[in-house]
Amino acid sequence: MITSHLSGKDPSQKASGPSKEVASMPLSDNSSTDQLQSSADDQQDTDQELEALYEKKVYIIDGGQQPLRIDKWMQARIEYATRSKVQKGIDAGFLTVNGKTVKSNYKVRPGDEVVWLHYSNPEYSEIKPEQMDLDIVYEDDAVMVINKVPGMVVHPGVGNYTGTLLNGVAYHLLQQNPEINDDTLPRFGLVHRIDKNTTGLIVLAKTAEAASHLAKQFFEHTVTRKYEAVVWGDLKEEEGTINAHIARHERFRKMFTTYPDGDKGKHAITHYKVLQRLNYVSVVECILETGRTHQIRVHMKSIGHTLFNDHEYGGDRILKGTIYTKYKQFVDNCFELCPRCALHAKTLGFTHPVTNERMFFDSPLPADMEGLIDKWTRYIQHRPLTED
Repeated sequence: MITSHLSGKDPSQKASGPSKEVASMPLSDNSSTDQLQSSADDQQDTDQELEALYEKKVYIIDGGQQPLRIDKWMQARIEYATRSKVQKGIDAGFLTVNGKTVKSNYKVRPGDEVVWLHYSNPEYSEIKPEQMDLDIVYEDDAVMVINKVPGMVVHPGVGNYTGTLLNGVAYHLLQQNPEINDDTLPRFGLVHRIDKNTTGLIVLAKTAEAASHLAKQFFEHTVTRKYEAVVWGDLKEEEGTINAHIARHERFRKMFTTYPDGDKGKHAITHYKVLQRLNYVSVVECILETGRTHQIRVHMKSIGHTLFNDHEYGGDRILKGTIYTKYKQFVDNCFELCPRCALHAKTLGFTHPVTNERMFFDSPLPADMEGLIDKWTRYIQHRPLTED
């Protein structure tokens, strides 16, 4: 059963506000940190945990600027943008001037700070509506929350043009409103994403206004995201915080790594707590304070506790345990039982775009992770901890 509740405050949330600069910034910080990467890297596999679906562009109006309608001013700065599309974005709240929303006829003045949130996705492709079973755990006129199954890519991209969650969402929304399209609701309301093999909760907007509201929450780190994972090893502390910059691996471009000294990459913080100790593996809760690409996977690996069966980061081989053949066979059976990175987006909290109520949703562990934990629990009951 998936539970939800409303609250005015989430005590576990440790939000940190975004820095202010005149630049293009990712809306959610799960984006590439290497600005010099090739276009091939930009169009990498969609099974990575990328959440940066919008960019924030900040402009300071030049001192010599004559009064000009904001829609005309913005159109001149957005490639291929029509005035109609710019106006729709302004009406939906994707643009602010000096921190406030304005109308399309607002005239810019010298010194104005214009902030524009726009959808930026190098893997952009046409969305073909497809009928499919979606585990919709909550829905109203503004938002919908879906519990994603393992193996499902969130949105179409290189190598995955059909069968994605967004294909199903597009079909679902068109049944309610045949007039809806990618122009009236960018990417059919997708404001964040989790990777192909991660299960759990994801929120989508049903109107452009709701998309703007949610997008800002992701950028400002006010969305609560709690994950549950199975990691290799027995952690020394019951809880802790990992504070290490994350950037692309210099050799393996589909992977990321940490830079503890902060000399490269983007600031990233993960809070973790041990939920269950199972000798050679542990069950942990991870709370994201920031949201970089592969953050949990990279941070946990950096402290010596790679996620179980994470093939990209070496978790698909025995990292802790004994040399006995029976143990190896047991672990192989565990890999077969949970044939993916053992990571679940368990809790999601956000402010409702219309009511401004704080909403929280909690989803149970999927069967493969639940079975994995149960199998390890039974295995260690009569076996002492013995390292090879």
